[in-house]
Amino acid sequence: MEFITLSNGLKIPQIGFGVWKVDNETEAPAAVEEALRVGYRHIDTAAVYKNEEGVAKGITASGVPREDIFLTSKIWNDDIRAGRTKEAFQESLNRLQTDYLDLCLLHWPVEGIVEAWRALIELYEEGKIKAIGVSNFKEHHLDKLQDAGLMTPMVNQIELHPQLPQQEFVDYLSKKGIQIEAWSPLMQGKFMEIDLFHKLAEKYGKSPSQIVLRWHLQLGRIALPKSVTPSRIQENLDVFDFELSSEDMSAITAIATNVRIGTDPDKI
Repeated sequence: MEFITLSNGLKIPQIGFGVWKVDNETEAPAAVEEALRVGYRHIDTAAVYKNEEGVAKGITASGVPREDIFLTSKIWNDDIRAGRTKEAFQESLNRLQTDYLDLCLLHWPVEGIVEAWRALIELYEEGKIKAIGVSNFKEHHLDKLQDAGLMTPMVNQIELHPQLPQQEFVDYLSKKGIQIEAWSPLMQGKFMEIDLFHKLAEKYGKSPSQIVLRWHLQLGRIALPKSVTPSRIQENLDVFDFELSSEDMSAITAIATNVRIGTDPDKI
């Protein structure tokens, strides 16, 4: 595993295990247990995924000590709008059967983000969260926090992949010292439709998904692939034993269409 250091000095594993659309009752416990068994130490969930209880079961079943796991959850939009950030945070802790989070994010930039961010800062200062950040925030959303005189987020989790590299925004976040987490780093499977990844997979003796994830790693992003299939869970972690050439990195970057697969944050 390789790590990224956040602005407060906290180290975060560069490959995390995402659980979006993973069933709480059966899939989440088994998938999280398997992920931890094969070496993941970074789990990314959210209140709206409705599988925090399943994640907790998987962590318990794995036998991996809580302190060895980097655990993330997110404050959902309804709670942000209702001014329930602290209450929602505690509810997530209860479901996850833990007394702290390693990272907590505001899930989307909806009305109430300044007040919600202020609440997260207070929880961080109380030691209940080791790092705080946002998700799906664009530059003008981050400006709202800055204009309020508040702490700069340590992380921004955004849609980012070869089809949508967002280079100008990436440069802006880098200047601000905000680390990037890529959600849907594998383009929700659409990478399989691109011939380049199959050609590079053959060249490097890897799978197409490993080529895409390696591209993310070499650009210094945190990637959050998701799978419930044991072989793919393992495959998505086996990306630290090879390196893409600069020419191949450039070839991947050149496929950008700048088309989103997910929701535009300005339309949430």
